[in-house]
This record gives sequence, C-alpha cells and structure tokens, in this order.
Amino acid sequence: MEKAPDDVSNIHNRFSLTLVNPSSHYFSLVVSMVVAAVTVLSTYLGYLNYLGFEDNWFRLPLVLGVLYVTQLLDTRFTKKKEYSKSLHSSLFGNMLWTVTLLMGILSSIVLSKDLEPFFIVFGLLLFASFRIGIYTTTLGVSLKKAWTICLIQPLAMFLVLIPQDMWISILSEPIGLGYGISFMIIASIWSVLTDRAGRPAMESTHKTIQAYLASQGNDFEDAEKLMEQRSNETKVSTSQIKFLTHDGEKEFRMVLPGIHPGPYHPVGGSNIPYLIYKNLSSSAMIMHSISDHALNLPSRNEVEKYLKNLENSKIKEEGMKCTEPVTVQINKARVTGLLFGNNPLLFLSLSPHGMEDIPSYMKTEIVQYADNRNYSRTMIVDCHNAMGEEISKEDGEDMLKAAKSCLDTLITKDSFPIELGYANTDEMDVWTEDLGMAGLGIVCLKINEKKYFLGWADSNNMENGVREKIIEIFSKRDYQLLEICTSDTHYAPVKARNRNGYYQLGLITSADKLAKWFFEIAKSAEANISSTKFEILENETNVKVMGQGIYEDYSKALDNSLKITKGFVIGGVVFFVSSLFL
Repeated sequence: MEKAPDDVSNIHNRFSLTLVNPSSHYFSLVVSMVVAAVTVLSTYLGYLNYLGFEDNWFRLPLVLGVLYVTQLLDTRFTKKKEYSKSLHSSLFGNMLWTVTLLMGILSSIVLSKDLEPFFIVFGLLLFASFRIGIYTTTLGVSLKKAWTICLIQPLAMFLVLIPQDMWISILSEPIGLGYGISFMIIASIWSVLTDRAGRPAMESTHKTIQAYLASQGNDFEDAEKLMEQRSNETKVSTSQIKFLTHDGEKEFRMVLPGIHPGPYHPVGGSNIPYLIYKNLSSSAMIMHSISDHALNLPSRNEVEKYLKNLENSKIKEEGMKCTEPVTVQINKARVTGLLFGNNPLLFLSLSPHGMEDIPSYMKTEIVQYADNRNYSRTMIVDCHNAMGEEISKEDGEDMLKAAKSCLDTLITKDSFPIELGYANTDEMDVWTEDLGMAGLGIVCLKINEKKYFLGWADSNNMENGVREKIIEIFSKRDYQLLEICTSDTHYAPVKARNRNGYYQLGLITSADKLAKWFFEIAKSAEANISSTKFEILENETNVKVMGQGIYEDYSKALDNSLKITKGFVIGGVVFFVSSLFL
C-alpha cells in the first residue's frame, strides 16, 4: 500500500497549482488582447455574420481599448491594488467567454442546428462568474462587492462589441440568462464553501491563500502575522564548534541550528542560514541539523530574537585535538564522523539516493547510544545533499547501524592536534539561480599529517549525483573531500516555476563548474592552514516555532478546498455541456 504523504509534502505538492498563473503580466496583457480579438471575430463571423464584419471592423479596436481600460480600473477594486493579478484574472475570464462562443459554433456544426445567440450572453455571465470566484478567493474582495463589480469588464466589452439596437434582444435571451446567472450562483456557493474548508482550525482559507500570494511579491506581513498567531513558544538549542587560531586572529564556526530554514521565501526564517553566516563575519558553515518544518520560525521578529540570543552561547568544552575521520557505509547509508575531545560530530547522508529531512527519532536513538558510551555531546549533521522522499524503514535502520558503528570506531581512534584552514566564495563571482546568498565554503582539516576537506553550500538540497561527481574530480587531484553539505536554505534568488518551488544545487549549475569553484577555494583553505584549538558552544533560547499542527490544518484546508473544487468543476462542465444541445 502506498504511503500517504506527510502534511508538509502534501502542501508542497499543491505548490504546482500556483504555476497555472502566467509568469509575466505582459504575457497576460498580450494574450488577453488576442483572446478578446477572437471573441470579436467569432461574434461577427459566426453569430452576427449577417451584419457583415466589414461594416463593424471598428468594434475590434474599441473592444481592445475598453478591455485595457477596465483592466486598469480593476486594480482599484482589489485589496493590494495589483495590476498583474488584474491582468491574469482578465485573461482567464476572457478565455471562458471565447471558449463558450467557440463551443457554441462547434455544436451548431456537429449537431447541424442553428447557431443560438444566447451563447453571447451566456459567455458574458460565465466571465462574470469567474470574476466572482477569483476576486473572493485570491484578490481579497468580499462576496457582496464581487457581485457588484463582476459585470464591469465583460459588460463594458459587450456594449462596444454589439450594436446598440441589439443590446436588449441579446441580453434578454432567457436560456443564456438562465445558464449564466446559474453559474454566478454556483461560483458564489463555491466561494463560501472553499473559504470555510479549513474550519474550525482556520477561520478563512481565502485569507491564507491571499497572504501566500502577497508574500510571493515580497509583501510578507500578512503571511507572517497569520503564522505567528498559530505558532507556539518553545525552547530550542543550538550547538557550535568554534575554531580559533592560537593567536586569536582567525576563527571559524560550524553551526548546528536548533531551528529549520523556512517555511518558504521570503517568509520567516527562510534565509536564516545566510543571516547566521553574516552575523559570524562570513566565516562559518551553517549546517542542517536534525530538524523539520515544525521548527520553522514564522516571522522576522522571531528570527531577530533567535539571532540576538545566539550571542549568549556558552562554552561547554575546549580542546586542541581530534581524531582522523571515520566513514561507515551500510548499503545506501553513509555516516562520516570525527571526535573533538569527547564530542562526536557525525555527518549523515544517503547520497546519491537522497531523502527528505532526517526524522527526529533517529537523532534521539543516536544520542542515546552515544550517551551510553560516555560521549559528552553528540552533534549530528543532516548533509541534505540529494533529493528524495521520506527515508524508508530499511534505509533508516541502515543509517542507525552506520552511525552506531561510527561511534564505536571513534572510541578506538587516537587524537591529534588540529590544523585548519577555511575559505569561501565571497570574493568570487559565483551567483547562480541554484545557490543562496552565502555561496560556497570549504574547510581543510590537517590531522596526523593528512589533509581532509569538507564542502558546504548555501543551497536547498543538491541534485542527485552531483556530490559524487565533485568528490571524484577532487579525488583525481589527490584531494580527499569527505562530504558536501547544504544549509537547506529556503531563500530563492529567482522564483522557480517548477513543482518544487526552488532549484536544488546542480540543477542549473553543472557539477564541473561547481567542482571548479570548490577546488579554487579548497586551495585557498589549504594555503591558510594554521594550528587551531576548538570550543564547543551551546545556546538555548525561547522562540515561537510553527509546530506540526499548523501544517496539518493547512493540508486539511487545501485538500478540502480541492475536493470541493473538483466536485464543482465536474458539475459545472456537465451543466455547460448540456447547453450545447439546446
């Protein structure tokens, strides 16, 4: 039996629905004009052919002019006064009118019957019914106001499209009026039901949708307000390994935040890896800890609170030695570990097979196993370096076995003085659509006269197999690259119009180019090696996190809304088709 998706994955899968919207308002403007022109031509060459288009050609530029003016006017009625949304809604509404006219013509040909002029007013009112639906759901207009303004654009176009002496006869067509008004009522009922789809947990599904759409234009206040209202304060911990040269001039930190990047750009803690990175003077790797979207910070206020409290981190242990790295591979699961004093640092990965966030139960079991072997503090990194689904039971068991075996082996290893060098791409031109603001970083550890490299990318996961290609390129140059980790940032340099809503590292930029960048900074890190001591830092802070309940409620509301919509669409199509046989 196929496993049902978790709530976050379910919401994520629904993201593809937003891709129905054109990417550019210029596209909507041009295509809406083309569609309106088809409406004019089909009306005169089909329904009113006896009038002769040659005597009414001037109505084409008139309709297009009225369309343009009413598109501008529409912005005055929307909550956010957005011209782009006015254009998008105008495009789809005009398409409904045009399709109605063309289907009427087609039915008359196929069924060998007279072309009925009621399709003109039917299409007009179908356009209006669409406006009721789109204005109430996505544009923040009340149902009462939507009824008031729904006819403005289609009726204005009609008045310049049809000769004045025919206005009354066409607008009073009983069949067209009956079907059209029925669809307006149907759209209103659909709007009310979908708005209530998330109750009682969510008062208004529409307000949530509107807040999300506004945030896509960097107007994130409504979205953060809604999320913060539903969030709960909890205590989160953050661990760091701080490396200092003996003269104190250089420092580098490896950070394991107690929160998760997200929920999505640009809301809340979506770009928090970079913010931590900048707060630490761009000399840090912000790792993905064992955390999931329940630990998202919902707003900028909570992000600021978290960042400020990081300054209060306390030193728990100091030292100057660590072991050589140990790597254990069991089937797909791979764990690489180092032991700093008595504090193990583990890197967990399934690459190139990939997985979603490592579940918290695995962290609990690994930490408990380490505690039973008298380790002090166990730090676990989710490398997050290949795309995949939630980890399977078999892969999870293999990863736990590999982690435990790694911990058992580290106990037996000798420790040696640490030498370390770090470099990043801050001074390089590496901007790309699949990389976040902190770019790439690499650290070179020299332990027992051997050099080991650890790569990091401020990105939302990695394309499967990219890690392996980069490591292979390093290996050919006799450089041992242990792992490449990502921060799982939810920052997006550009809006990705794909199902994921982001570009994972390696999807846009080739592995060869990434390897070139990584190798360049690896040489810089190697050249900067110096003797180093380490400090284990820990911090606890109270912040609001989104929790799991909010995703359950959002997922339920979306599912209910889609079920309602599917039912109405099926019923509406059947009802529409019935008109073709009249």
